[in-house]
Amino acid sequence: MDITKIPPMEKEEYDRLIEDGYVCRIAFSGDSFPYIAPFLYVFDGRYMHFLPTKYGRKIDYFRKNPAVSVEVENYARDLSCFTFVSLQGYLEEITDPEKKKEIRKGFVDLIRSRDLSANILSALGFSPGDSPETIVGQEKNLVWRLVRVKDIVALKNE
Repeated sequence: MDITKIPPMEKEEYDRLIEDGYVCRIAFSGDSFPYIAPFLYVFDGRYMHFLPTKYGRKIDYFRKNPAVSVEVENYARDLSCFTFVSLQGYLEEITDPEKKKEIRKGFVDLIRSRDLSANILSALGFSPGDSPETIVGQEKNLVWRLVRVKDIVALKNE
């Protein structure tokens, strides 16, 4: 019996998938098992950026080993069509104040342009009652970007 293989996506297709999305999963090297968590992200055409809160397992695992797998997916409600991309690389903490401010503004733009619920602010360490612009002026989270991508698997069944 032959197995039908899911065809790969071209670079412009998976770049578009990443650009169109804003939620991903990041798999960290855990102690005994991988640790996977959802993250809001912004993509500037070159890097995916993340605003993790400054607490939790993800911070410990990042400090121990910044090698991660990041997965972005899109699928039809009935799963008749789906696409996904998995990128293996390293998280890097951004420390430059101006660069951090620019990335934080990108998150504000994302929340505003996608008309996301104010509840998403709690995932970034803020109260849902806060204005999204509060993200820019307060340091409640770190700023990471995915760098040195070593492998990309991007498949589609469209």
